[in-house]
Amino acid sequence: MDQRDLELIAKYGEADPELKSLYEEHVAFEKILEKMEGKPFLTPSEETELKEIKKKKLSGKTRIETLLMKYRKAEDH
Repeated sequence: MDQRDLELIAKYGEADPELKSLYEEHVAFEKILEKMEGKPFLTPSEETELKEIKKKKLSGKTRIETLLMKYRKAEDH
């Protein structure tokens, strides 16, 4: 996410619990992925978990992007 997105999240996150929750989840998923991808080897169940986390992270990011578009439009007007 770029700096403007982070600023919008900081600005509107308190008033928008969904945005705040999605962003916190996104950060948590990033930390888990970093830890898992840092391992030299993943078991088949870890591989499956990694794929699921990536899907959830992408889904959340898509929803965050939708919310941010609304706030970008509001700021641009």
